[in-house]
Amino acid sequence: MSVAFLLTTLVVVATPGAGALFTIGAGLGRGRRASLVAAVGCTIGIVPHLVAAATGLAALMHASALAFQGLKYAGVAYLLFLAWTTLRDKGALGVDAVEPSSAWRTIRQAVLLNLLNPKLTIFFVAFLPQFVHPDEPNALWHMLGLSAVFMLVTLVVFAGYGVFAAAMRTRVLARPRVLAWLPRSFAGSYVLLAGRLAVTDR
Repeated sequence: MSVAFLLTTLVVVATPGAGALFTIGAGLGRGRRASLVAAVGCTIGIVPHLVAAATGLAALMHASALAFQGLKYAGVAYLLFLAWTTLRDKGALGVDAVEPSSAWRTIRQAVLLNLLNPKLTIFFVAFLPQFVHPDEPNALWHMLGLSAVFMLVTLVVFAGYGVFAAAMRTRVLARPRVLAWLPRSFAGSYVLLAGRLAVTDR
């Protein structure tokens, strides 16, 4: 494993995106446990991209403009849906008691969020193969190992974001004016991410 792979992975993961935003929102809204659940869900959402890359499906989708556009606009639609639900019932920022099913709901939302992220597909098609030589005897296992490192970094970084947000939760809840603006801020961020994704080209 090269230092270049680790550094680039860290930059890709640490750059705030929809998954990080979702995890931070869970931490602010429902505390540390919810943020860790969200981080796990976002990490699980990487698995389909890994499987697609291992089977060659990701390369096929990347080569197909129609498939890429379909995945991209599905992601845009879901980000807009998250913005709407955040404004409607505060989504991940709700401060009510957490019902038993909320952890599973958080995981489902996080998995779907990363599943519909074409940037991850591009990562596994364009970036990861640069560190795996197809003619090496254990190329598949090498790719799986690098993918596992990427998932571990994602889990650690997102958990860090979420735990920090959860630590700030008490201060946020003590400020009604900030609390009132948080859902709008997160909804606006989701809309901005959707717009950026909509104009993303391969």
